[in-house]
Amino acid sequence: MWFKNLSLLRFTEAFTLSAEALQERLETGRFQPCGSLQPMSYGWTAPLGRDDGPLVHATGGRFMICALREEKILPASVVNEILTEKIAEIEERKGTPVRKKEREALREDIIHELLPRAFSFTRKLYAYIDPVAGWLVVDSASAKKSEELASWLRRCLESLPVALPSVQERPASVMTRWLADGAPPADIAIESECELRATDEEGATIRCKNHDLSAPEIQNHLEAGKEVVKLAVNWNDRLGFVLDDTLGIKRLRFLDAIQDQATDIEAADEAERFDADFSIMSLELAAFLPKLLELFGGENTLKK
Repeated sequence: MWFKNLSLLRFTEAFTLSAEALQERLETGRFQPCGSLQPMSYGWTAPLGRDDGPLVHATGGRFMICALREEKILPASVVNEILTEKIAEIEERKGTPVRKKEREALREDIIHELLPRAFSFTRKLYAYIDPVAGWLVVDSASAKKSEELASWLRRCLESLPVALPSVQERPASVMTRWLADGAPPADIAIESECELRATDEEGATIRCKNHDLSAPEIQNHLEAGKEVVKLAVNWNDRLGFVLDDTLGIKRLRFLDAIQDQATDIEAADEAERFDADFSIMSLELAAFLPKLLELFGGENTLKK
């Protein structure tokens, strides 16, 4: 169980629920499959994949949870085709055009009729809570999906005091300085991918991949006033990722030192493997996340 992206939310108050208490709260939002006329369903499912399994997997004081979203697939092209046919029939029969409100009512009727026969698409989204360090970590590159999970968690807990992490220095300014000076911190190695964006209203953007970021053309863009808003880096030869100017982490890779550590642990079954991987991953991120904040001048606690 290795996260591929990190959307980070910081607890602004202590998270005090035990695993048992959290399990009890999440039961109120356990996933229920879509009904025949229900276009979407969202809820908690067992991280280990068993439908009736526990909704909280606790390891080392950290709690893994998993949201499941089911959505009926109803192509707009199919709805529009049927709608066009029905409108044509009505207009031919009545001899008058179908008004906007009637069109919308017809569309709703068609969707209502087709939903029971629509295919379903399901997707899991994992996250874990680190109560001691005060993090909610979501395995997603999408702010929308992370907020959906946080909103569902807030609904079940009745309160979820979290906020995006705030740091003393603007990440874009700091990453720009790393690239312009060619001197990132000792534990950071710049890789071969970045995104540069102009600070004016037009916001012209340059994306570079598999490129020597010390090349003169990159420096020319920086001198012209563009800032680094995404940068591929390596942390201590342990983690590789693309960091953006909101402290979002995408395409996260756990490098050889960590993978070797996981391989050395023998697991009797899938549950033990999940537990071992979660333990190693969360311990590594517990060491990394404070360093991430330090890279940008430390946490801005006044905004917590």
